[in-house]
Amino acid sequence: MTPKLLITLGAILAGIGVAAGAFGAHGLAGVLSPDRLRVYETAVRYQLIHTLAMMIAGVLAATTPAVHVMVAGYLFLAGIILFSGSLYLLVLTDTPWLGAVTPIGGVAWIVGWGFLALGAWKGLP
Repeated sequence: MTPKLLITLGAILAGIGVAAGAFGAHGLAGVLSPDRLRVYETAVRYQLIHTLAMMIAGVLAATTPAVHVMVAGYLFLAGIILFSGSLYLLVLTDTPWLGAVTPIGGVAWIVGWGFLALGAWKGLP
C-alpha cells in the first residue's frame, strides 16, 4: 500500500462513516434499542477518528522514510474493519459472537498509535 492509497482509502472510509452515522441517526433510531444504537454510534465515532489517523499516516509516510508510519496506517485500516465492522454487523444482524472480534480491532488501533508515534519520532526532523 502506498501513502496515496492510504490517504484515498481513509477519505473513502470517512465518507462511509458519515453516511453510516446519518443512517444510524435517521434510519435506525426508531428500529434499534437505545443500547444497540449506542453501540452503532460507537462504531461510527471510532471509524471516523481512525480514518483521520489513516490519512495522517499517509501524509507522514509520503514525507518521512520511517516504515513504522505505513505499518500504523495498515493497523488503523485493520482496526476499522475489525472494530467498527464487527460492531456494525453485530448490531444490524443481531449476531452477538461478533463482539469477540471487536477487541482485536481495538488492539490494532492501540498498536497503530504506537507505530505512528515511533515513525514520527524516527522519521521527522
